[in-house]
Parts: sequence; C-alpha cells; structure tokens
Amino acid sequence: MGIRIFTGEDRGKISEQIKKELGEGYEVFEGENLRLGDLDGIFLGETLFSGAAGRKVLIKDLGENKAVFEEFGERIQEFSGTDAEVILFETKVDKRLGATKKITGAGVQIVEFKQVSKGDFRAVFNIYDLALRDGARAVKELEKIEKEQDPYMFFGLMVSQALKKLERNPKGKKEKRALGELSRLDVLMKTTGNEPWLLIKGFLIRLPRI
Repeated sequence: MGIRIFTGEDRGKISEQIKKELGEGYEVFEGENLRLGDLDGIFLGETLFSGAAGRKVLIKDLGENKAVFEEFGERIQEFSGTDAEVILFETKVDKRLGATKKITGAGVQIVEFKQVSKGDFRAVFNIYDLALRDGARAVKELEKIEKEQDPYMFFGLMVSQALKKLERNPKGKKEKRALGELSRLDVLMKTTGNEPWLLIKGFLIRLPRI
C-alpha cells in the first residue's frame, strides 16, 4: 500500500504494470481536472464499497495541474500514510521542482519505464549468464550500468532470460529453481520497502548456488 509514481517512454509497459498492480475495478482520476479540495477525498477518504485500506486509485498527469501538484507536495507526509494503493501516471516528471523534491524526500518512489534497446537486452542477458557461474562478478558488472537502468525493467528481462533457458531445457532443475526464486523476488519487490537493486543483487549472488 502507499503511493508510487510511474513515468517514462514505454507507455505500453506502464499500462501493463498498472493493471498488474491495481487489478480490476480501480478508481481513475484525471489530474488536470482536480481541484484543491479533491486530494483529501482521494488520499484520506473512503469509497461507498470499501474502507481506505481496500481502495486502489490511479491518478493521471497530476503534474499538469500546477496548483494541486504543489499542494500534494506540501502535504505529502500526510498523504503518504494512506492505506489505499495509489499510482500516479505522469507523462513526465520534473525532478527540479520543489514539489517533486518534497515527494521523493518523503520516500515516494518514482519508477521510470524506458524503451528497451537491443543493448539493454544484451547487457542483462550477459549479466544473468555470468551470475549462473559467478554471482559476485555479475554484481560488479551490474553496478557499471545500474544508474542507466530501471530495476523493474531489468528484473523483467531477467525473468525473460530465465524462461528462455527453461524452454531450452524443460527438465532442468536449476532452471526451475531459478524461476522459483525470481517469483519470490517479484513478491518482495512489490511488498517490501527494500531498495530493488539490493534485492536483485542478492538474487545474483545466490544464483550460482540455487
């Protein structure tokens, strides 16, 4: 539960992730149409059918509504304690804005979905293959490209690589165990406050012994 911001070039991937995270029947608000008094109802209110803990909310392009976005930044400490699950879908995020700095300073995560290039695919696949033999070296290679990568995108590509390896070797015990570990890692990345790169590095270190 809590607040996250999704942004980036890969809008298809963002939409897919929103459906995966929020499921069916979530509430949708157009940020450009919100008024200053609307934030209380979204973050602190309840629906007719569920308490705040059961709410799932998507807000689109709140950053386009300057006055409301600034209020959101000013009251982020209050709103970040919400029991609802809230995703802000932003076309772009200006990290220089004071409101944005307050939001990230309160621990709200900005998840950026970049278009994946062939170079990204090769880098991830090479790191995964290396980790099968030497997890520590794989982590060192990851740290060279970490700042240019999105951890959630990187994780998705690792899953793709693991699935391909299982397809080539359907009876492979190590391949099945690796996918089981990736499934558990997926849950941890969604449900804990741990830094996603630390979770991924821990998996790479363990991979040779799985």
